[in-house]
Amino acid sequence: MPPAKALHDNREVNPTPETAPPARFDSLALDPKLLRAVAESGYESMTPIQAKAIPIVLAGRDVMGAAQTGTGKTAAFSLPLLQKMLKHENASMSPARHPVRALVLAPTRELADQVAANVKNYAKFTQLRSTVVFGGIDMKPQTLALKAGVEVLIATPGRLLDHIEAKNAVLNQVEYVVLDEADRMLDIGFLPDLQRILSYLPRDRQTLLFSATFSPEIRRLAESYLREPVTVEVARPNATATNVEQRFYNVTDDDKRAAVRQILRQRELSQAIVFVNSKLGAARLARSFERDGLKTAALHGDKSQDERLKSLDAFKKGEVDLLVATDVAARGLDIADLPAVFNFDVPFNAEDYVHRIGRTGRAGASGLAVTLVTRDDARLIGDIERLIKKKLEIEPFELEDLRPRRPPRRSRDDDDREPAAERFEPAPRYRMPTPAVSADPFFDKPYEAAADAAPVWERAKAEPRPGKAPNIRPKKKLASLLGGH
Repeated sequence: MPPAKALHDNREVNPTPETAPPARFDSLALDPKLLRAVAESGYESMTPIQAKAIPIVLAGRDVMGAAQTGTGKTAAFSLPLLQKMLKHENASMSPARHPVRALVLAPTRELADQVAANVKNYAKFTQLRSTVVFGGIDMKPQTLALKAGVEVLIATPGRLLDHIEAKNAVLNQVEYVVLDEADRMLDIGFLPDLQRILSYLPRDRQTLLFSATFSPEIRRLAESYLREPVTVEVARPNATATNVEQRFYNVTDDDKRAAVRQILRQRELSQAIVFVNSKLGAARLARSFERDGLKTAALHGDKSQDERLKSLDAFKKGEVDLLVATDVAARGLDIADLPAVFNFDVPFNAEDYVHRIGRTGRAGASGLAVTLVTRDDARLIGDIERLIKKKLEIEPFELEDLRPRRPPRRSRDDDDREPAAERFEPAPRYRMPTPAVSADPFFDKPYEAAADAAPVWERAKAEPRPGKAPNIRPKKKLASLLGGH
């Protein structure tokens, strides 16, 4: 479908009902192979960002697309680019026949892997090849895939520069460039890497920039690298999803974990993502929830990429109840039917709040976003209020005390109380053991002196032996058994 004539540079597209893009994918000028892949994915109607952006991308215009997270930005840029690359489709095994023609840059490994899965799914009935490269894993399998030839390359900036320096990736035939979640790439310091990567690309190219938020830095980046871009916005910038119930509870740091467990129990939530601000805090909190009996996995930057992918896959399969994560999981992760998100820590960056709660309530479903607020979070809450232009209501949280209580003590005035002798059973006293009765009565008789024995005091002194001084006492007689005579 040709773009409307009313499109102007750097102007938001608000089509009138007469020129509104079609609401169904099958009414677009897409190849039947792409439409078949979309239909098998279960999609019939387009989201607003898809309906507005796809015709403009098909027309060859540069686009700045802003939409709430979870509204289908990946399909909005991947489907039209695959359509435009079908003219290069071939079944040749030669790597030279499959140069990189589309480059998609993403800020995190998880988002890059998810975009790659979507692109591979949309292109499964075509001869177009795609692969993904990101850090944290061995470069050898990625190098083999690049050497074999791919038309669509999805990458994180750091690992892509490693392959460029190793001469594994040649980008001199790139025709389309996508910067996905560009604001996040700037937040984590990827601007120098982006500038280096873009310097390797041909100047004659189509550039698409998609993000959930547009900051002044993003607009300056667009002015530098996009040619007469069309701004497509389907929601107010930095707006939160209207189908997500947002609750803010005032708690102490010590009560946060108990509050999460109580809300999970009261709302009967099967799964949730719990966001924290630090990698160490994520690891500790995951262990604490595990001790509480919840199946928990941690997702943060200190884990290897293989561990991160396994944790995320287990959570998507329902094998894990809680996913405790840092902001590496705040952008772009698409988890179907996620019922709730908890901000265990209020994010330092207010824009991350929009992305965090965007993990729930995706594709029109309802969701719950709970933020636990302490007295030290007043400034961060103020930043969020200024960003979303909305006053936040912070509610007190009543924590249930599930500890076993002692029975109440009875009053002295109670008439029906039991006697002390019946209420308390005295402890048994220790008694000395009864001595055994002697078997021989002789030993039980008292001492009786012999009748002819003289008293002790009348006994004569021993006579001194001849030749000895009278003051020398004689030796005592010893029995022969003791050595005597």
